[in-house]
Amino acid sequence: MEIYSTEEQQVDAIKQFWKDYGVSIALGAVVGLGGLYGWNTYSEHKVASAELASESFQSIALDAENSPNVMMAAVEFEKNHDQQGYQALLQFMLAKSAVEAGDLEKAEQAYTKVIAAKPAAGLDMIAALRLSRVQAEQGNLGMALATLEHVTDSAYAAQRDELKGDFYARQGEFDKAKNAYQAAVTLGGTLASPALQMKLDSLNKA
Repeated sequence: MEIYSTEEQQVDAIKQFWKDYGVSIALGAVVGLGGLYGWNTYSEHKVASAELASESFQSIALDAENSPNVMMAAVEFEKNHDQQGYQALLQFMLAKSAVEAGDLEKAEQAYTKVIAAKPAAGLDMIAALRLSRVQAEQGNLGMALATLEHVTDSAYAAQRDELKGDFYARQGEFDKAKNAYQAAVTLGGTLASPALQMKLDSLNKA
């Protein structure tokens, strides 16, 4: 799989995967159950549900630039479908729309749901990174730092440590900020964030 340099690219790639293959995955699971238990009304219902969920998701994704519509549609989808693969992606879309609308509390709720659901593909790690930014924007820097402790996947360690540096710097804890930035640099964080080295250099000169 191609390595993506930003969180947004990763989420978009996973979103596209579900748009392309979501129904096939659901159908495969149902067919497998059918082989064990016999093709019955229940499996037929699951197929229909998967198809409907896929259509609903694609409709929302196509309208992703219309923030008010996405927020309403995502809430409605959550009520009507239990397709877990889509739920996390819809929460990301809902959070993005909420941020654009200035509703940081709703964005916080959406990212918290993703983390609690523990979805695959590192989406919970990305959600934790974004949740920490939302919390920091609300002035909850201590909470933002605590949220970053949930980012345990090494693939996101550099982003985590850079954010720690940002939050420590905003708190005036410059030694901790410097250590966090240095950790991020050591992990190769400058490849995805060229500004990282500048942040560290500015603290070294202070």
